[in-house]
Amino acid sequence: MQISFSPSMRSITISSSNGFLDLMKVKVAARHISYRTLFHTILILAFLLPFVFILTAVVTLEGVNKCSSFDCLGRRLGPRFLGRGGDDSMKLVKELYEILDQVNSEEIPAGLKLTESFSEFLSHMKNNQYDAKTFAVRLKATMENMEKEVRRSRLAEQLHKHFAATAIPKGIHCLSLRLTDEYSSNAQARKQLPPPELLPLLSDNSYHHFILASDNILAASVVVTSVVRSSLKPEKVVFHVITDKKTYPGMHSWFALNPLSPAIIEVKGVHQFDWLTRENVPVLEAIENHHGVRHHYHGNHIMGTNVSDNPRIFASKLQARSPKYISLLNHLRIYLPELFPNLNKVVFLDDDVVVQRDLSPLWEIDLSGKVNGAVETCKGEDTWVMGKHFRTYFNFSHPLIASKLDPDECPWAYGMNIFDLNAWRKTNIRETYHYWVKENLKSNLTLWKLGTLPPALIAFRGYVHPIDPSWHMLGLGYQEKTDVDSVTKAAVIHYNGQCKPWLEIGYKHLQQFWTKHVNYSNDFIRNCHIFEPQ
Repeated sequence: MQISFSPSMRSITISSSNGFLDLMKVKVAARHISYRTLFHTILILAFLLPFVFILTAVVTLEGVNKCSSFDCLGRRLGPRFLGRGGDDSMKLVKELYEILDQVNSEEIPAGLKLTESFSEFLSHMKNNQYDAKTFAVRLKATMENMEKEVRRSRLAEQLHKHFAATAIPKGIHCLSLRLTDEYSSNAQARKQLPPPELLPLLSDNSYHHFILASDNILAASVVVTSVVRSSLKPEKVVFHVITDKKTYPGMHSWFALNPLSPAIIEVKGVHQFDWLTRENVPVLEAIENHHGVRHHYHGNHIMGTNVSDNPRIFASKLQARSPKYISLLNHLRIYLPELFPNLNKVVFLDDDVVVQRDLSPLWEIDLSGKVNGAVETCKGEDTWVMGKHFRTYFNFSHPLIASKLDPDECPWAYGMNIFDLNAWRKTNIRETYHYWVKENLKSNLTLWKLGTLPPALIAFRGYVHPIDPSWHMLGLGYQEKTDVDSVTKAAVIHYNGQCKPWLEIGYKHLQQFWTKHVNYSNDFIRNCHIFEPQ
């Protein structure tokens, strides 16, 4: 048979193979494409159709299980040319997701023996040829077991930090003993602080009065030194250092032998305040004699702990059980108006702070009739440090707390506070403080368990004036990821938390801001083997 096209491509003549003309003619529609395009189309089809046929045959003949990356070329490319888009890997992943989701809601079989490392797990899977579901079950069991081990390790870490934080380092204990001995043998260590001619300045309100209560001589020295070094007018600085009876000789010796002129420093023991009697401070006797308090602060700190506890919450609970919270020194700030009856405005500093900027502008802040100028702790980028509310500190499942307080109320921080003592004397803050501490004792410590701040949060309600957060940066004793640039810009940095800068567990990259105020060449410090961290 022979096929011939007319010149116009409008008809096709078909002749038989025996030479006779077949009168059949086929009419063709009007031409809409060029000869060249039709020619190229025929060539492409002539090339592709055999190839597609071969690929389809390969897909049919190839095995699924024994298939290398090169051998499977036909199976992977063929379906794509044919428009099927089949991807076995995606199908496998989807099936695995379904199995994992199913296993997630099932209980792990009891007595299942688990491997301790990924390599053991992988080897175990290969050797036993488990199906997908068994693999998923064992994977879940292994991961849950590892998660428990990590939690257990974190809880142990927090417990060890707690013991390290509550213990007194040998060097600091040695320093106290040596300075106490110096007080008894060296008249210079016993000289009056301040000298008699400067005594009137202790109640002169034209000066800037700072108050510090501490039984840690080294820490107290850093606070006082940093304030004096940072002050633009150190001659206007008056420091009132208060300590307990036991530490008083050593504390007095240190500041007598290491004066910070022109600043004025007074060292006083709690036993030297006539006002601090059992009658004026009844709550302290109640705290000391309450069995629940003694057990809470000196009892077994591990009891009731399990691996499901959040390590951060566990750390907060441990910190709240520090024995310092039943120390008179820790309650002193609530009695400032009575202890310093002639002073109008004071800045109270904790002994774990470092001052990096002149604080004299604090006395210029208008507190608008409020008593306490403090930084609020519910606003900030670091939500762990600055994301607190009243629910953080109080037990709102207790009906008394639920009826009196708002869980979303914003708390404030102790550590660096400007107090207007004149305004304070017109309030009943002290009485309110005593009332709530006694209520917590009556309820067997179920209203709160976070130290001395909670009763102060209640007592000062309505009397707090928020100040700019740059005045007081918190969290350097528990937030290891504290931003160093922010630390350098803060007026006061606060190492609140367990990891104090004078302890081995202190964060090394944050210690430098504290250690630069320690005189490591001092004879007492060297002889007690207190060395600068490397």
